[in-house]
Amino acid sequence: MTKQRNSRKEDPFFAGEEKVRAKKHLGQHFLHDENIASNIADTLTVEGYRNVLEIGPGMGVLTKYLLRKDITVYVVEIDTESVTYLGAHYPDLTPRIISEDFLKYDIRTILGEEPFAIIGNFPYNISSQIVFKMLEMRKQIPEFSGMFQKEVAERICEKEGSKAYGIMSVLVQAFYDAEYLFTVSEHVFTPPPKVKSGVLRLRRKVDFHLPCSEKLFFNVVKTAFGQRRKTLRNSLKTFGLSDNLKEDTIFGQRPEQLSVQDFVRLTQKIENDIV
Repeated sequence: MTKQRNSRKEDPFFAGEEKVRAKKHLGQHFLHDENIASNIADTLTVEGYRNVLEIGPGMGVLTKYLLRKDITVYVVEIDTESVTYLGAHYPDLTPRIISEDFLKYDIRTILGEEPFAIIGNFPYNISSQIVFKMLEMRKQIPEFSGMFQKEVAERICEKEGSKAYGIMSVLVQAFYDAEYLFTVSEHVFTPPPKVKSGVLRLRRKVDFHLPCSEKLFFNVVKTAFGQRRKTLRNSLKTFGLSDNLKEDTIFGQRPEQLSVQDFVRLTQKIENDIV
């Protein structure tokens, strides 16, 4: 008689009480491809820091590979069912499981001012918000890796001259070197999403401080792309630019034509004009 496999112990997606139900309102799609999980974990260089924060670990398919590295792993998970699962299957991780909404949680409560990397299979519905929060904390985050909806990952890494080039492209690349690493099929998730995913890596630049007001830089970029079909001369009217400055040739261009460095120079011109 053939011995049956004990699927409950060996299969993390066992359809019983141990399975975490994917919740649509949380944008959950559980990765079940071990090779991809391992490859995502390996995207981190872990240079100059030891702390790594995984966002949305779910049932820990990526967490498992992170825990094998010489780092200190923290996870933040809003889904209480996933928190219970992680505590049962990774007991050593329990003190570092943060049962909170990452977007509302102040990670300094745990890590203070220590540097840390962010990694994760990010829920599509909040992935852009995660990026913007990362930018707010850029002084503490030397590295960021993870999986997004493919078009979002491509947009973050896009260069000027493309329709996909936009606010996130400029703001992220002003402070980080962005690399699109590989594409992931929708068939390696439970349940499968309707689109492909893309994995990227961001490494903070050695000198990530801009030679202009960073607050003004953010404002200029967001305002310019808010009316991306218009020339900068028209989209930036609210800055009250002088007539002499508006004659500068850069103001005759549209935002997608400007590189990150062009936006820095543009901000410097506006900053000097305001003064």
